[in-house]
Amino acid sequence: MKKALIALAVLGLTGGAAVAQSSVTLFGVIDADMKYVKTGDVKLKKLDSSGLNTSRIGVRGTEDLGGGLKAGFWLESEVFADTGAADSTRFWGRRATVSLSGDFGEVRLGRNKTVSRLHLEDFDPFTFTGLGSVGAIYSNLGSGNGTAYGRADNLVSYSLPGGLSGFYGGVDISAGEGTGTNKGQSVRVGYKNGPLHVSGAYASTSNAADNDKFKLTSIGAAYDFGVARPSLSYSENKFMARKQQILTASVTVPLGQGQFVAAYTDAKANTAAETAATGYTPIGDAKLLALGYVYNLSKRTALYTTYSQIDNKGAAKFLVAGAPAATAGGLKSSGFDVGVKHSF
Repeated sequence: MKKALIALAVLGLTGGAAVAQSSVTLFGVIDADMKYVKTGDVKLKKLDSSGLNTSRIGVRGTEDLGGGLKAGFWLESEVFADTGAADSTRFWGRRATVSLSGDFGEVRLGRNKTVSRLHLEDFDPFTFTGLGSVGAIYSNLGSGNGTAYGRADNLVSYSLPGGLSGFYGGVDISAGEGTGTNKGQSVRVGYKNGPLHVSGAYASTSNAADNDKFKLTSIGAAYDFGVARPSLSYSENKFMARKQQILTASVTVPLGQGQFVAAYTDAKANTAAETAATGYTPIGDAKLLALGYVYNLSKRTALYTTYSQIDNKGAAKFLVAGAPAATAGGLKSSGFDVGVKHSF
């Protein structure tokens, strides 16, 4: 009996030592906004979630393995602040990764954002979230393969190490595993040093047979002058003969404890993208104007307001976040919100 108690005590001590070498953090964001949105003549007032940043809860951790090598994990789930509901399709739908990092860089395995999506976020002042998100007018052109500017399952990703005089890069590959919509790869290279930031990304995703590929090519540049940070990005989406070209110009201006942001996006579709086909709903040209202001009450809490409008042309039915569905092409979609965000 005494030997058993001694063994348990030793096990407890060694287990405690293992925990002491690790760092585990519970984190999250709760973001809710009062929103007024309109599509054509249809109006809607609502309390919504994720107006500035996506509401989420997660847990992440690292373990120092010695010799500069670290192991890590990251689990993250969306939370809908207006109802308290979680993602009903997959609990860790935002991210579920395990990783190894060191002087060689970092390798991650699991569901995560693609490097092409990270590139797009860096040159959208609304970071693909809320009423101002430029993602509202990005189309997958009927391919069903939108992970090029989203998240991907079965992802293997590699990032270059830091300390490369401002140069960085990453590449990822996702296995289709027979799903038909999640077989792809993306690559990103960039330079960020001082006020200058430039980046380029390319991604392609395909069906299980690998005979039809959706392709995204994007470049972006920004320069922080201190009084303002203008940025410019250009993206091209292609699937078969269909093409969409998207140009975004934006500026971020610090104002006391907050910042003002403005973005204008012009999206153009070619004739093939504007033509209906079996299983494909055509799109048209669209212009997005977004204005926003964020006031930081503290490092963790902010008040914000956003106004955005999408001017659809032809068959386009693009919508600002949370807006009623369009009953016909060419209708305007707009919205205004006031919200609060707290991170922990």
